[in-house]
Amino acid sequence: MRPAAAFIIISSFWENYICITDMLKAKDGDFFVTDWLRNRNTMEFLGVWERVYNPNFNYGEFATIRNQSGLNSFKISVNS
Repeated sequence: MRPAAAFIIISSFWENYICITDMLKAKDGDFFVTDWLRNRNTMEFLGVWERVYNPNFNYGEFATIRNQSGLNSFKISVNS
């Protein structure tokens, strides 16, 4: 049996948010996070989210990352 996972819950204006990284680490550790980030659909979702919520979003850098996502040679990591 797997131990209970610890999640950080942030409340803002009566809405609760959890950290996606915490959620994914609880599933299968850092490997799952890295594998999830390599997925082309994940990168597309993150790009849309950034366009909507980040006024300083770097479109050019993201295009380079997005074009490589999904390839076997594509590697990305999460730094906390």
